[in-house]
Amino acid sequence: MVIYEPNKNWMKDVVHLHRSWTLQKIVRAVMLMGLFAGIFCFVVLHFGLLEHVGTNTGVYSLLGVALSIVLVYRTNTAYERWWEGRKQWGALVNTCRDLAITVHATFPKEDEESRKFFAKHMANFCIALRDHLRTGVNIDDLILLQPEEREQYKTKNHIPNHIVSLMFGRIQDAFKKGDITAEDLLNLKPPITHLLDVMGACERIRKTPIPFSYAVYIKIFIMLYGAFLPFGLVQDFGYFTIPIVMIVFFAFIGLEMMAAEIEDPFGLDCNDLPTGDIAHNIKNNVLEILETRKPVAEEPSKELYQKVF
Repeated sequence: MVIYEPNKNWMKDVVHLHRSWTLQKIVRAVMLMGLFAGIFCFVVLHFGLLEHVGTNTGVYSLLGVALSIVLVYRTNTAYERWWEGRKQWGALVNTCRDLAITVHATFPKEDEESRKFFAKHMANFCIALRDHLRTGVNIDDLILLQPEEREQYKTKNHIPNHIVSLMFGRIQDAFKKGDITAEDLLNLKPPITHLLDVMGACERIRKTPIPFSYAVYIKIFIMLYGAFLPFGLVQDFGYFTIPIVMIVFFAFIGLEMMAAEIEDPFGLDCNDLPTGDIAHNIKNNVLEILETRKPVAEEPSKELYQKVF
């Protein structure tokens, strides 16, 4: 995710846009449309075909209004998915802190092993969820895994589920041994269950994209509108039709491509959510709350989020 300070460095932010992969795609599409408009204008003006290609510009105004309405719905829907993803990861931060504080208050101070267990598994759940929502979990990114745990994880298709089941099993065993009371068990289960709720909500966003027919329809509409726009402008603007078409096409195709970028907010595009940074912060929070920073300091530092421009 691109980090910036709103309303501070306006020109710097604009110049920074050239590093955006989405903007590069937009510029390529706009240049192709400008090339098409240039060839069209040259042929029409050079061979005197104005009387054969001129159309009423009012038609393009009506089509532009219709296209704008469709794009507003498209961008709102995409942003809603992006914001829903951010709310779910915000809820994950709160839930992990809640669980860590509850574990800290429930288990005896001398029970350092239980504290380390929950700290490790909460941190690993967030890291695993980050990768699960992308291309799959990389076991090497998980922290403090013993060799036998690493081999066990390799046999699991859904590692976040496995981590939650281990935490459930741990509190259930502690209750059976008498280490915690029934009230403690009731206090510990809701935040662990909520981890599954957050994961399910994120999977719903990830696996339910905008319907394919709708997405293709918008792309075709934009392409046809841009392709036929020179017919309505060349008679009045001549070669100035080229920059006008490019600017209009830039506005429409830009909104569509930006919406397509943020509708899956868990990837590594410029404007996707910084889930890696959030997972890293959660890890630090739970390790601090459960007072288990020392063993983790021995772990090699890892980049939990890859900035892509």
